[in-house]
Amino acid sequence: MDAISLAAVIGAAVLGSSHCIGMCGGFVIALGSAKIDKSAALSKQSICYLAYHLGRISSYVLIGALCGAAGKVLSFSPKSQGFLLFVVGILMVLMGLSLAGFIRFLTSFESGILLKPWVKKLYNFLISSKNFSSFYLLGVFNGFIPCGLVYFFVSSAVASGSVFWGSMIMAIFGLCTLPALFAVSFITGFFAKIERIKDIMIKISGAIIVLYGIYMSYYGYLAVIKG
Repeated sequence: MDAISLAAVIGAAVLGSSHCIGMCGGFVIALGSAKIDKSAALSKQSICYLAYHLGRISSYVLIGALCGAAGKVLSFSPKSQGFLLFVVGILMVLMGLSLAGFIRFLTSFESGILLKPWVKKLYNFLISSKNFSSFYLLGVFNGFIPCGLVYFFVSSAVASGSVFWGSMIMAIFGLCTLPALFAVSFITGFFAKIERIKDIMIKISGAIIVLYGIYMSYYGYLAVIKG
């Protein structure tokens, strides 16, 4: 994985974490109101939140490993790898434009999965359970919920063609979103006041994804031509 790719992944993750407040903030708020006793010590509350986020990041790492393995299989020759990078780059451009709010891309699938009866049933079971393990499992559940920003990192994991780098890309994403989501657990009112800043950050993240998609498509195009 080259320096440009790593910088794009980190930049999109840090700036795009504001998008996660909107997508996953509801999970965190529900977690705090339904599962965590506000009269409990702050340390105990923090451990519960950390268990949830650890579960979320665990899902991302697993997804990254699987996608990296898939990318490795698809990149069986330099030419096929170039074609894969070209296609993934185009998808990234569309994802970046969608994240920035310029087009609608995969948003119906993103919201549609939450309406599935079995998804609602599983969520209700996990959110009502008081077992400590349920905090981790709720995070695992959240990690598999489709999200426009996650699609970018999944695509990057596929393009890496490596189980290790696929896992690392998704781990970086999860860790970079941790500060914003952990903070929203305690100061949700503050984030409601910075909607304008959040929108700007999302648009910058979308721009990074678009530029990286163009770079990857061009790189893939050159690989196809040379192959």
